[in-house]
Amino acid sequence: MASRRGHRRAMMDAEPTVDATRCPLCGGPNACGMESGRVDEPCWCTRVTLTAEMLDRIPPDKRGVACVCAACAAALAKEFG
Repeated sequence: MASRRGHRRAMMDAEPTVDATRCPLCGGPNACGMESGRVDEPCWCTRVTLTAEMLDRIPPDKRGVACVCAACAAALAKEFG
């Protein structure tokens, strides 16, 4: 019985994992070159700028963990542009 309670506590304490290859806004692939380990050319995301206001749309638990995808970056730029 103690082991069961310990397992349940460990499950509750475990932080949810965030898939760094998925867009934190739409859940689709973000095609981040840096995350995939491509070093031969800069990732598309190095050529876009997202303002703090745009980045506030990302859920707090996913900020700084996963890049937004190109489609969401373009939608944010259009919305805030």
